[in-house]
Amino acid sequence: MDKMIEIKAKLSELGHEPVVHEDYEDMVAGRRSELLNLIGTEHAEAKRKYGYIKWYHNAIKNSDAVLILNYDKRGIKNYIGGNTLMEMGFAHVNNKKIFLLNPLPEEVSYIDEIKAMTDVILNGDLSKIA
Repeated sequence: MDKMIEIKAKLSELGHEPVVHEDYEDMVAGRRSELLNLIGTEHAEAKRKYGYIKWYHNAIKNSDAVLILNYDKRGIKNYIGGNTLMEMGFAHVNNKKIFLLNPLPEEVSYIDEIKAMTDVILNGDLSKIA
């Protein structure tokens, strides 16, 4: 979440209008500790209770593009997990441009789907977003 908020600020500086759920911003700012605890212990329940998947679906439909923040995670370089893969699918079927911050992930069984939906790989350079 910290990196999401950091990238949001950088995108704003570049003249973009990034969207991140306000709950994430609150948690990074040290507010909503009960929500942060719920996410840490029962992530699926938090997603359902607060409607995050539906919220991001609607946010993506109302956007021009999505930026996938694919950092290393769970021992996988440039990781893209299930939730992010769904968000890429939302963007793809709604004809939104899909940017990957970093190169394609390594060792994921759904790499063909990621390749089929990705429009631009930024290799860490946010200035390439057009």
